[in-house]
Amino acid sequence: MYENRKILAIITARAGSKRLPNKNILNLAGKPLIAWTIKAAAESKYIDKLIVSTDSEEIKEVSLKYGAEVPFMRPAELATDTTDSMVVLNHAIDYFKEQFDYILLLQPTSPLRTAEDIDHAIEMLNENTLAVVSVCEMEHSPLWANILPENHSMEEFIRPEIKGLRSQDLPKFYRLNGALYISEMDEFFFNQGFFSKNTKAYIMPVERSVDIDNSLDMHFAEFLLQRKNHNE
Repeated sequence: MYENRKILAIITARAGSKRLPNKNILNLAGKPLIAWTIKAAAESKYIDKLIVSTDSEEIKEVSLKYGAEVPFMRPAELATDTTDSMVVLNHAIDYFKEQFDYILLLQPTSPLRTAEDIDHAIEMLNENTLAVVSVCEMEHSPLWANILPENHSMEEFIRPEIKGLRSQDLPKFYRLNGALYISEMDEFFFNQGFFSKNTKAYIMPVERSVDIDNSLDMHFAEFLLQRKNHNE
């Protein structure tokens, strides 16, 4: 509970994954991938209820083992490649008769996000900040990127306004890192999502912003976790 307001945390983890089959329960540094998110959420000072929304019995078993609740199985029609995440979250919220003041989405593909990240983001909430979304600084400025014509000419690749500038001379850009999304419940329903004029960014370091999408991401996350454990 945060300032007498209750928080429902939802981890969304469907079975299907084309690029990395069964990725939510693949071994990452000794634990299933989803277990890292369950651990971080369980260590939060503020989360009142932590559930996993899944269509997989195997993911359910793993989630229960590591301490999350799985109060229902997600219907198959809400577990396709094209299912809108807002529909999945609405389905989970509607399950409970109990009223919650905030909804927190935690994706299992962000295993390096910590309990401190979760709590610091929650602590940003106030009467003027009704939602918080995590971001990190971009590794490379998008100003160094451009489209290519059919002949692959680089003649106009670099924009005139940045020619001769160094990377450190360019403005900082940030990207969504997928680690956490939290919103006041009425605000979430009104916007059908987490983005509005009342949303603020919680900035995370790049080294905790790995989003698992393929095997290379898994290897990189494992390296970072092993390095962290070694340093501790």
